[in-house]
Amino acid sequence: MIEVHDLVKHFRDGKRGVVKAVDGVSFECRPGEIFGLLGANGAGKTTLLRMLSTVLTPTSGTAIVADYDLIRQPGQVRRSIGFMSSTTALYARLTAGEFIRYIGNLYGLRGADLERRVKYVVDLLEIGDYHDRLCDKLSTGEKQRVSLARTILHDPPVLFFDEPTVGLDVFASRKIREFIQERKEQGKTIVFSTHIMSEAEHLCDRICVIHDGRIAAIGKFEELKAKTGETHLERVFISLVSPTEDPA
Repeated sequence: MIEVHDLVKHFRDGKRGVVKAVDGVSFECRPGEIFGLLGANGAGKTTLLRMLSTVLTPTSGTAIVADYDLIRQPGQVRRSIGFMSSTTALYARLTAGEFIRYIGNLYGLRGADLERRVKYVVDLLEIGDYHDRLCDKLSTGEKQRVSLARTILHDPPVLFFDEPTVGLDVFASRKIREFIQERKEQGKTIVFSTHIMSEAEHLCDRICVIHDGRIAAIGKFEELKAKTGETHLERVFISLVSPTEDPA
C-alpha cells in the first residue's frame, strides 16, 4: 500500500547551506500494518510524512501511496490518505460539527453520505457532548478527537499519525492508541511517528529508526533487539543512532 523509493528532501539554509532533511529513504508498509518511525528531533520523520502526504515536494525519489504515484498523481494520493499530528489545526470559529462537515465537503461528501459519515465518526469518537461547541473552546483531548474525526471521515485506506498523543493525559493517549489499533484491525495501512518508546513497542508491527535523514534500521522489535544486543527499545534506539555512546 506504501512503497517509498529513495526519497530525498534537501533544503537551503542561509547559514548552513544545503540541509539534507531526508536523504535516500526507502521502505514499504503493508495493509493491516502499523509501521513505526522513531528518531530524535530533526531526524527527518515529519519531513518524510509531509512528503508522503504531498505537503512537500521531494527533491528526488518518489513513492507509491494507495496505488498512486506521489509525483504524478498527488491529487489521488491526497484523497486516499488521512493525516493527523499533535499540531493539526482546527478552525476556531467553527463548532466541532461544522468543522467536521466542512472537511467532508472538501473530500466531496454531500447530502446523506456526508451525514452518515459525520454520525459515524461523532459516535465512534464520542464527540456528541461537544458537537455544537466552538473548536477554540475545546480541551486538548477534545480537539484531538475532532482531529481524528477529520482524519478518517472519508474512510481512507492509508493513515499517517505524527506524534498524535503529545500533550495528552493518560486517558486521552490511551483512547488514541486504541483507536489506531482498531484501524489496523480494519486493514488500514498506518505510518506512526512517535518519541514515546512504549507506544512504538506496543503498537508497531515494524519499526524504522531514522537518524540524520537516513534509515539506521528497520525490523520487528525482536529483530532490532537481536541486531543490537539490547533488551529495551530505548537502549535499542540509542545503540542504533549512537553506537559508541554508553546508554547507561
